[in-house]
Amino acid sequence: MNRLGSATSPYLLQHATNPVDWWEWGEEAMAEARRRDVPILISIGYASCHWCHVMAHESFEDPETAALINAHFVAIKVDREERPDIDSVYMVATQAMTGQGGWPMTCFLTPAGEPFHCGTYYPPAPRPGMPSFRQLITVIARAWREDGERVRESAAKIAGSLAGSANAMLPPAALDATALAAAVAALARDFDPVHGGFGGAPKFPPAMTCEFLLRHHERTGSTDALRMVELTCERMARGGIYDQLAGGFARYSVDARWVVPHFEKMLYDNAQLLRVYAHLARRASSESTAGLAKRVAEETAEFLLRDLRTDQGGFASALDADTNGVEGLTYAWTRDQLRAELGDADGEWAAQLLSVTETGTFEHDSSTLRLLADPQPADAPRWARVRATLLAARNRRPQPARDDKVVTAWNGLTITALAEAGAALGRSTWIDAAVGAAELLLRRHLVDGRLRRSSRGDVVGDAAGVLEDYGCLAEGLLTLHQATGSGHWLDAAAGLLDVALTHFADSANPGAYFDTADDAEALLHRPRNITDGATPSGASTLAGALLSASVLADPAHAGNYGQGALAAVSAAGTLASKHASFAGHWLAVAEAATHGPLQVAVVGPTGDTRRRALYTSAQQAAPGGAVVLAGEPDAPGVPLLAGRPLVDGQPAAYVCRAYVCERPVTTVDELAAALTTK
Repeated sequence: MNRLGSATSPYLLQHATNPVDWWEWGEEAMAEARRRDVPILISIGYASCHWCHVMAHESFEDPETAALINAHFVAIKVDREERPDIDSVYMVATQAMTGQGGWPMTCFLTPAGEPFHCGTYYPPAPRPGMPSFRQLITVIARAWREDGERVRESAAKIAGSLAGSANAMLPPAALDATALAAAVAALARDFDPVHGGFGGAPKFPPAMTCEFLLRHHERTGSTDALRMVELTCERMARGGIYDQLAGGFARYSVDARWVVPHFEKMLYDNAQLLRVYAHLARRASSESTAGLAKRVAEETAEFLLRDLRTDQGGFASALDADTNGVEGLTYAWTRDQLRAELGDADGEWAAQLLSVTETGTFEHDSSTLRLLADPQPADAPRWARVRATLLAARNRRPQPARDDKVVTAWNGLTITALAEAGAALGRSTWIDAAVGAAELLLRRHLVDGRLRRSSRGDVVGDAAGVLEDYGCLAEGLLTLHQATGSGHWLDAAAGLLDVALTHFADSANPGAYFDTADDAEALLHRPRNITDGATPSGASTLAGALLSASVLADPAHAGNYGQGALAAVSAAGTLASKHASFAGHWLAVAEAATHGPLQVAVVGPTGDTRRRALYTSAQQAAPGGAVVLAGEPDAPGVPLLAGRPLVDGQPAAYVCRAYVCERPVTTVDELAAALTTK
């Protein structure tokens, strides 16, 4: 009996008709393993994962393989996005045993949950250096049956070792101006000066690193930092990793030139990249680069609103890498296909413009679409027509599946991006969308004062929120507080921060946090990971939210939040100093702290054109990580505006750095001068 039919996870539902007797994670499955005295096979993946689909088709849908699994194991299927805590625990084990990790993750456990063999993808037939999956499960079943005591003893030792390493802490270190400059130098050594990005293939969009470098440029004037961001963002935006027809970025490029993507589109990537491109649009060294950045920000925001927004107002997790089991089926084009849709003249012109070759840049003579240079201004109407025609044709093709679960943390990142970019670029509809997502999360995901990890179709899941859920959503709510001036969002954010400080802090290590709450389900060990990966770590998101709250909250709480932010940054200082590419968000938070933290409060009557001009100027000039808020003096629920009156009856802007305020200014020129780095 497969038990996944009532799951809220699209990934688990993908396996609900497998012949494998899947269980969801929980005590019931563990008890069954103890009752039968068999090991546990745990398979961890996510709905848009290409190789997860491959292994499912090859092995989990095969009746003979399923019969072997059902006879010798209790099989548990886990969505890593719904249960990042379980994923983290067994990823540590997989990396320790194999030296690498990834998904699908395949682990064999004792009935107590202790791992004794871990790996990732296994093929249906043997390959050099890799057994088939059926060979593997046969050998493991025999070992358990014939030498189970030794297997248990080995698993217990492994579990003890993993728990010890999980509790190990790096020594704290200051992330001051010197350390931040050293991090920029380290990134420069790994920078690809031709194609942008860092390192070689596969190449991932370095959103957090770019945000750090932009903030460093704003504080120091570093042209090297800005150059790395500009080249990276331009090459990505012109490459196949970016959807030239519909906007939005794929997960990564399989090559170093951003030509061929791994086609899944993740919410968290696009939210973070929207923020970076909107930021670059205000800081680029040329009008052309600024224009490109603004266009990409607009198209990425529209992709989020059009393709990932759910009926309930949240944002879906991802679009699949595959369409009908084939990567790129929706997105790749041949020259003949372009001619068929556009006619010979426009088809050939589009092929040249979009780098679609006769032999192809992808598979089966097809190409990804790249816009290596913008069309000439006179050709802009032609490009608009061609783009619309190709997108309409593409929409008639089979489409990738959408993982429509709403993850708290990733929606928090999206709220931040839409609210911040909407305020900076004057897009009120983006702010409205951020408000809708925030309302959904507070209405459905906040249960009895505690966050849940995800929902689907307005039904909230059972999995408890982890630290990144609290940090990302709190930061999003604080950004909404600034964009709307409503005290409601500040109050909600403060409530989340207080829960995080109470239930996730490591009492033995000031500034350190666990990823699960002190009253969460007990796992093999309590997970903790401060590394910024595809998304910011839970601890770094909390640090960023605490820093913002320290200049937005009322004085009774602000000091505690500020101390918490600085302690967290210090606790991660060694990681950030030695491994800058794995600490992008930490470095961005440290830049904001070093630059102030900076706050700009604009006061004036609602609708006053002078207040609007001051606010717009602040949005353009204030560095990333600064707090900018406008409203009427002493507006209720808005501590930043308290005690800041009009000046001679005129709207005014109050600029403060490091909790020390300058005299208020009343003109745009004075405000620009006040925001210039000193």
